[in-house]
Amino acid sequence: MAERSFAREVEQLRVPAGTTFRGEGILAVTKALLECGVGYVAGYQGAPISHLMDVLADARPILDELGVHFESSASEACAAATLAPSMTYPIRGAVTWKSTVGTNVASDALANLASGGVVGGSLIIVGEDYGEGSSIMQERTHAFAMKSQIWLLDPRPNLPSIVDAVHHGFALSEASQSPVMLELRIRACHVHGSFVTRENRPPTFSLRQALDAPKRDTSRIVLPPASFMHEHEKVLERWPAAVRYIETHQLNEFFDGDIDELGIVMLGGLYNNTLRALMHENLADLYGRSRIPLYVMNVAYPIIESEVLKFCEGKKAVLVIEEGQPDYHEQALNAVLRRAALPTLLHGKDLLSMAGEYTVAELRRGVREFAARYRPASVAVAAPISIRRERPASAAAAAGAAMRAAAPELAQVVPARPPGFCTGCPERPIFSSLTLVQQDLGEHHIAGDIGCHLFAAMPPFHLGASTMGYGLGASSAAAFGIPASKRAIAIMGDGGFWHNGLTSGIANAVFNKSDGVTIIVDNNYSAATGGQDIPSSRANNPQRSTHHPIEAAVRGVGVQWVRTITDTYDVKAMRQALREALTTEFQGPKVIIAQSECMLNRQRRERPQKAAATARGERVIKEKFGVDAAVCSGDHACMRVSGCPSLTLRPSGDPLKPDPVAQVDDSCVACGHCGEVADAAVLCPSFYRIEWVRNPRPWEVRLDRLRGALTGWLQRRRARSLADRSLYAPQRP
Repeated sequence: MAERSFAREVEQLRVPAGTTFRGEGILAVTKALLECGVGYVAGYQGAPISHLMDVLADARPILDELGVHFESSASEACAAATLAPSMTYPIRGAVTWKSTVGTNVASDALANLASGGVVGGSLIIVGEDYGEGSSIMQERTHAFAMKSQIWLLDPRPNLPSIVDAVHHGFALSEASQSPVMLELRIRACHVHGSFVTRENRPPTFSLRQALDAPKRDTSRIVLPPASFMHEHEKVLERWPAAVRYIETHQLNEFFDGDIDELGIVMLGGLYNNTLRALMHENLADLYGRSRIPLYVMNVAYPIIESEVLKFCEGKKAVLVIEEGQPDYHEQALNAVLRRAALPTLLHGKDLLSMAGEYTVAELRRGVREFAARYRPASVAVAAPISIRRERPASAAAAAGAAMRAAAPELAQVVPARPPGFCTGCPERPIFSSLTLVQQDLGEHHIAGDIGCHLFAAMPPFHLGASTMGYGLGASSAAAFGIPASKRAIAIMGDGGFWHNGLTSGIANAVFNKSDGVTIIVDNNYSAATGGQDIPSSRANNPQRSTHHPIEAAVRGVGVQWVRTITDTYDVKAMRQALREALTTEFQGPKVIIAQSECMLNRQRRERPQKAAATARGERVIKEKFGVDAAVCSGDHACMRVSGCPSLTLRPSGDPLKPDPVAQVDDSCVACGHCGEVADAAVLCPSFYRIEWVRNPRPWEVRLDRLRGALTGWLQRRRARSLADRSLYAPQRP
């Protein structure tokens, strides 16, 4: 069950040529793939391209009509290896994943693909997850493209440019017999706009034809002596061919301006932010016409030296806008200019942040400083120029400092809010139980993993000392497989388990006779990437094989000690399993499989069902928990050992109880975990459950009225009793 359905939007993929197509970037990429006659598509979900996989899944009927094979790969390495047919047959293939972590996983297959070269166009669509909205380490794809001689496209973030990049990506791949990467930044994936469509084309050479008439070309296989020739072929043949195609088809763009002694070189993905920064400094108008000439590199690699020299010739200075480190383009352009003995001065990281995302605010400062240094008359007089000797480490730090300076009082009253689990998340009880067990047995070394469960490293749990990669939780604790008084604990999710954890984690622990404990969080989906189905999902997926239990796979590789907890909200059962795993005399790997459905996906499924049932007049119950302020002791263990976002504080309303009491807000989903963990996992008496009945039956209405009348009579009698006591109470002198 994906995060959202594109069933309605994908119908646009059928529109005829010449139609104005409107939608977001991900949908436009899918349409472009169909227009290019792609033969097969594969990939692994992950932000910011998760929705591309979801769109392709929803568009399967259209893909089947055109004869396009699509599958969701087990990992990025699997997806990259799927491009193998294009090495031998003239079939166009495309794969997609989250970069750069996905590229790291796929590196072995990509290196072989780039070494042997391709016959059919091979396009690798990477979601460039860099900047303030990123969820991974701050690295870029550029280094891998340079290392393996894979051409890298970075189009301007608008739909016509993105669609053209897909078309040119396949053509460039075939012209140079090299794979091509197309990087889509976070905002480009979800930018909205329009473009004029072309006709959808079935593949000119199909996978069925390849199977019916198989062939092989040993010169494409990375074995001596062919492997020694691949490097010469890449540099002496494929690279010049790529340069010719890029020059001939003008993939990079030049924009003129009246301040012709200056220039700005930028990657295509940074075009929108740069234009906005120029506009704010009165160096560009509302329609994107810049006063400073621009050279937009929609091809990030290779650099076209002839175009660089053409742009820089006669200019006093040029500003290179390139995020992150190392400054690949600034160094390369410097080398090009020096070899050609051009006197043009080159600026980049000396005027812009050394690292971090180039937001409009950061680019404004750099552009102003650049223009003020060489053309001060062009800079708006309104804001003074300040040459910053010390810059914040990142644009995020600068933005945070600016916000604190603008509203200093907020820092006093608004507490920090670290990322955490969703309301009702079934993973929260696992870490509450682990916290309670550690209170008894002492702290243990805990190796984390990629996924929602990594939030356990944040308050209030503070559990997890490392994370080394998706599905590598158990491997991260491998070095602790030594005799000791305490056992190491490793954590991984079901998505990471099927991605990499079964072989590199569990099988490795069996092979090396590890004595550690591995907790596999089984929430039915690859939840962190948007809720896609995986082999162990309990959903009936017509396109994929599910219902493959993790326990069977774990036992299949040799694990003997396995415990499956089918309800993670049962804190007592979770504590018992954890304590047993950490104290048992059994020697060997121990695996606890903690099962409960992802609450977000559960809500996505149940809410429409309940809304439809309510509309039909059926009886529907909505549950919620509350706290009795008169009973709440103010201990707040419900928050300290739970951390649920639906829990907050409020005044008690009792002058004899000055401390605040717990309160449950309207986001509660009635999982019951908060009351379960309070007072060391003994159900707190201050919690109560409310059942809100929609479309109640007549007898329920009468019973509710009777209860209300009885409760009102008791309240009135108590009020009279209290009044009588105060009337006859002895008066103090």
